[in-house]
Amino acid sequence: MKSKLNINEDLVKSCRDSAGAIAGDVQAFIDTSSTIAVERTVCRLLGIDGVDAFDVPLPNVVIEALVENELIEKGCADFFARAFLATGKTAQDIAESISDDGFDFQNLPEYSREKKEIIINEKCREGLNRIKVNRNKRRDYLNRFGEKEGALLYVIVATGNIREDVVQAVAAAKQGADVIAVIRTTGQSLLDYVPYGETTDGFGGTYATQENFKIMRSALDDVGEELNRYIRLCNYCSGLCMPEIAAMGAFERLDMMLNDALYGILFRDINMKRTLIDQYFSRIINAYGEVIINTGEDNYLTTSDAYEEAHTVLASQFINEQFAHKAGLKDELIGLGHAYEIDPAFKNSFVYELAQAQMTREIFPEAPLKYMPPTKYLTGDVFLGNVQDALFNIVTTITGQRIHLLGMMTEAVHTPFMSDRAVAIENASYIARSMETLGEEITFKADGLMSKRANEVIGNAHELLAKIEETGMFKSLSQGVFGGVKRGESGGKGLKGVFLKAPDYMNPFIDLMLAELEEGLA
Repeated sequence: MKSKLNINEDLVKSCRDSAGAIAGDVQAFIDTSSTIAVERTVCRLLGIDGVDAFDVPLPNVVIEALVENELIEKGCADFFARAFLATGKTAQDIAESISDDGFDFQNLPEYSREKKEIIINEKCREGLNRIKVNRNKRRDYLNRFGEKEGALLYVIVATGNIREDVVQAVAAAKQGADVIAVIRTTGQSLLDYVPYGETTDGFGGTYATQENFKIMRSALDDVGEELNRYIRLCNYCSGLCMPEIAAMGAFERLDMMLNDALYGILFRDINMKRTLIDQYFSRIINAYGEVIINTGEDNYLTTSDAYEEAHTVLASQFINEQFAHKAGLKDELIGLGHAYEIDPAFKNSFVYELAQAQMTREIFPEAPLKYMPPTKYLTGDVFLGNVQDALFNIVTTITGQRIHLLGMMTEAVHTPFMSDRAVAIENASYIARSMETLGEEITFKADGLMSKRANEVIGNAHELLAKIEETGMFKSLSQGVFGGVKRGESGGKGLKGVFLKAPDYMNPFIDLMLAELEEGLA
């Protein structure tokens, strides 16, 4: 893509180099450690599901037992390899035996590394085949229905009741939505377990459970057949169960997942070590399942000024991109986030928003950018809100954003009605249709306001990335470099769930998935 903004390509390359060094430094730490969420994810990928008599998820039961028996440092895969060889049972049978206090940890024999690797790799491939089935089914749908050109219209449902969510999601699809995001119930990101089964009692959203994923996926497939288009499903795999929910999403063919390397640290006060380890495994799973990740840089602009702090969004996008690459994600699966959030009273606010969006598109040409609507400065005046959303839709169309989260004129008033979504879809569709090729017709002044603004933002991002590279990610986060939010290295939730790997630690899923991704066999 030739730059319309005449952006400084050398400076962009230097930004990427710094972000790569930052991610590499953190990766060196990630490679030494694991978490209880990573180990629970291994359990799920091995086929363990369900709850005990007290409704505690069996993956939690297993990992807590391994911690108590001082077996966790080698990884639960090492334990299961030995248990498979000793008992001949399935992972589910072993988990149920542990739940019933019927498993003899003390007399579990040791085996050679070679024997353990043979048996555990065989079991791991069974789990990966479940993901492949869904990945291939998505490919078949897209081959049959075709891929939509232009922006994917993305709307949310958030009733708290999965069955009511289905009604609203089907209605939205019929109105023209391409992506349905099921908002997660308030506070679930802070639960160190994944609730089980169908749920109808969420607050501000619906619990992210595997059964709820299955129910919504089935409903969207049915309406997709009726409409002759593939309707994508999005949910969240952020929080203390990030990799577990990624695995559940891959099993149930979710298409997008909110997955950011830094969001949980900054906005949910989850420990930075825990989050950075968990995001790595979750993103490997997403890469293997061809699930598009959505990052959360747009949230920075809810706590800081969109004009003054625009460079922090860009710096975080560079860092998120590099972390994603290390986990095997291709550019076309990296939905970097940004938002239309400049104060509308600010002179030339539309021009600056257009510059920021065009700059982001030029710097990340293959990424399916996730563009968020105005929310911070919506007042409850629905008529003005509809105009603000229209300006946002114009920028989306001109700059070729891919994941277009629709603004609602009733933002700041109430949870959207189905009629509100219909108006939003109609607004975005009209603008996309009437301005379809406008972006191709437009050129920008070489020394104009937009070019100068884009290069100013890149220059400021470059300075910030260089500072983070010198200081280190952990210390930089404690200084509040993103969103003005400061987090301590040993603070936040979930640090107790982090542990150092033993020299003979095992997690074959990482090696197997990365090998297939690198060889193009996935």
